[in-house]
Amino acid sequence: MSSPYSDLDRPPLNARRLTAALVTESGPWTRLDLRTETGSTNADAASAARAGEPEGLVVVAETQTAGRGRHDRAWVSPPRAGITASVLLRPGLAVPEREWPAAPPAVYGWLPLLAGVALVETATRIAEVPAVLKWPNDLMVGDLKCAGILAEGVPNGGPPAVVVGIGLNVTLRAAELPPDRPATSLQLAGATMTDRDPLLRALLRGLAGWYARWRFAGGDAEASGLAEAYRHNCGTIGRSVRVLLPTGEELAGEAIAVDAAGQLVVRTDEGQSRSVAAGDVVHVR
Repeated sequence: MSSPYSDLDRPPLNARRLTAALVTESGPWTRLDLRTETGSTNADAASAARAGEPEGLVVVAETQTAGRGRHDRAWVSPPRAGITASVLLRPGLAVPEREWPAAPPAVYGWLPLLAGVALVETATRIAEVPAVLKWPNDLMVGDLKCAGILAEGVPNGGPPAVVVGIGLNVTLRAAELPPDRPATSLQLAGATMTDRDPLLRALLRGLAGWYARWRFAGGDAEASGLAEAYRHNCGTIGRSVRVLLPTGEELAGEAIAVDAAGQLVVRTDEGQSRSVAAGDVVHVR
C-alpha cells in the first residue's frame, strides 16, 4: 500500500486537528469520524442515525469506493483528491438550549440547498473560484460540475434524521475526471486554496452557521435569510433551461425564480409558469 504522503499535493487530513477545531466550537458538530476508506459516507452516517447517534456526527473519507450522487450515479475520486463528507442532522427535534424549535418535515427539502449555499460560499471566498449553484445544489464553475450534494432521510421511529453528503473535487487532474460528464476541480479552475483542511473547516463552519439560522427560524428559509442567499448564488435563475422531470417529461423554458419552498419556477416556451420540485436541469447556452 502506498504512503498517504506519496503525493505531496494530496496530504492526508488530520483527525485530531479537525476535531479540535470543529467539535469544541459552539456549533452543532459533536463527533468527527475520519476514515481512510469507506464505501459511502452517507451510508455510514445513515447507519449511525439508525443506531441512535445524536445530531452532529460528521463522517469524512479519504477514499470512497461506493459513493452515490443523485439518481444513484457513481461518485468516485482518487485518494485525498477531494472532500467527501456527510453530516447527520435531526431537524425534527427541538433544542431548547439553543432556542431551536422543531422544524416540520415539509421544510426539510431546504437542507440540500442550505448545504449548497455553504459550499458555494466556501468555493468563492476561500478557494476564490467563480462558482455558482445549478439548481438544486450542484456546484458549477462555468458549465463544469465541481461538486454535488445528496440528502437522504433516515426514518428511525420518530422525526426522520437527515443525512447530507457533499462531494467536492479539489485537486483532481484532467485525466482523473469522469469521462461521461463535464466536470472540473478547484485546482483546474485556478483556485488560490487547495488545502483540504481549511476548505473542510470553512465548509463545516458555513454549514453550521446556516443550519443554526434556519433552525432558529423554525425552518423558515425566508425568515432566516437562506432563501435570499440561495437565490443570490443560483446560476440557474435567468437561464434558458431544459428540465427532465422524474415522470420522464421534459420541460423547456426560462428559469425565472426559486420559490419559498425551494422549487424552481420555469416560464415555459408556451408562456406558462411551472414550479419544479425535482428534476435534472440542463443550462442551455
